[in-house]
Amino acid sequence: MYTYDKFFIGGEWVTPAGNETLKVLSPTTEEVIGSVPVATNADMDRAVAAAKAAFEGEWSTWTPQQRAELLTRVSDGIKARQDEFTNLITNEVGAPYYFSMFGQVLSSTMVLDSFARHTLEFPFEERRDGALGGQIIVRREPVGVCAGIIPWNVPLFITTLKVGPVLASGSTIVLKPAPETPLDANLFAEVLIEAGVPAGVINIVPADREVGEHLVRHPDIDKVSFTGSTAAGRKIGAICGEQLKRCTLELGGKSAAIICDDANLDETIPMIIGGGLMNNGQACVALTRVLAPKSRYAEIRDALAAAVAAQITGDPTNPDNLCGPLIAERQRERVEGYIAKGIAEGATVVVGGGRPDEATGHFVSPTLFADVTNDMTIAREEIFGPVLSLIQYDTLEDAIAIANDNDYGLAGACYTSDIEKGIGVARRVRTGTFAVNTTQGMDFNGPFGGFKNSGVGRELGPEGIHAFCEDKTISLPGGIDLPIGG
Repeated sequence: MYTYDKFFIGGEWVTPAGNETLKVLSPTTEEVIGSVPVATNADMDRAVAAAKAAFEGEWSTWTPQQRAELLTRVSDGIKARQDEFTNLITNEVGAPYYFSMFGQVLSSTMVLDSFARHTLEFPFEERRDGALGGQIIVRREPVGVCAGIIPWNVPLFITTLKVGPVLASGSTIVLKPAPETPLDANLFAEVLIEAGVPAGVINIVPADREVGEHLVRHPDIDKVSFTGSTAAGRKIGAICGEQLKRCTLELGGKSAAIICDDANLDETIPMIIGGGLMNNGQACVALTRVLAPKSRYAEIRDALAAAVAAQITGDPTNPDNLCGPLIAERQRERVEGYIAKGIAEGATVVVGGGRPDEATGHFVSPTLFADVTNDMTIAREEIFGPVLSLIQYDTLEDAIAIANDNDYGLAGACYTSDIEKGIGVARRVRTGTFAVNTTQGMDFNGPFGGFKNSGVGRELGPEGIHAFCEDKTISLPGGIDLPIGG
């Protein structure tokens, strides 16, 4: 049982202003596994004030080298508690054990290690020849006090997507974890203390939506970094636009995996399963639309059906189980609603479509639909569950058109024996990331984010640091020679 009665603000555990408590339930057992206090506006104000004081204090004097070393210490702190994080997230999220370990915990350390390297190489200051005969210095300065709003599906991983560039840039942050998954955030706070993160640089305050909106609207917040639904992202983006506040919005997806007629199915199918059903289908980058050529449609359908049927559903703490529960009953009902719509609109359930035989837990059986057309609801909207839709295409041009015919543009993939052909497809599909003969296109050294309704801005890579910086130009006369600083 993980029980917390204080918030991590200003580098220490502080008593809440209110007395409301949030109980955290396991999606598998439906039993209480922990509790945290729920913030009031006053608690959030205190956290923002701590972040602002840190930004204006000694933290502003840290060099890129010092900040990179700090990132490495935070990463090492997670590694030292790998098993504890893995077991907690498996119970808290319902993610399968190995996905919790590799997709959430170890990936988080890889993100932080990547940002540590980029911090050392990032051009925080550079000299250029000016257009008017003099010289200019171009600086990338920290954006300031940030708000980081974390979803429940991969909470630790996405926390590091916010914390990494904040530490790299020299900014500060107030993190609001999702109500469903606040426990790993508090465990992360313990790592921050051990790593020597200066007081107030990172603050962690669980809160409901109303207090979360108070954080977004706070006049001392300079940037908001949000990961979550497109609907919530629109609201946050509107607030930021109204206040001329910087924001990064990483939102939903409905990604297509194009199987070319020359693809090796023995290699392709496992990658599509990994990319489509990861984390019980609760992933924004999930490859949920599978596009198959007419000439091989039946063969691909049967191969996919066998692979989906082989996914063992059950208690995610058992490493043999490949598919765990959804985060909550409301999410299971949402997914089941989409399955019903798929059937009503004429798609065929090949595998799954119901609930497995589990006494407790918010389980939905991994499901494969065939005979799906791209105008069906299950092909247009993000389901966020273990549901794949198989769509037939005639030509590769047709497949590219189908992939692009969607309101989202986050990820995608192409599988072919001709790598150049795959790269050509990647260049024409309008998504922020794209995989060719791999599981999915996110790489921690490259920018991550979406086109269209999948969001605004980019995370990861040097671009992820730049997103937490403000550009400044300093104009100088010609004929001088000054050192460039950081």
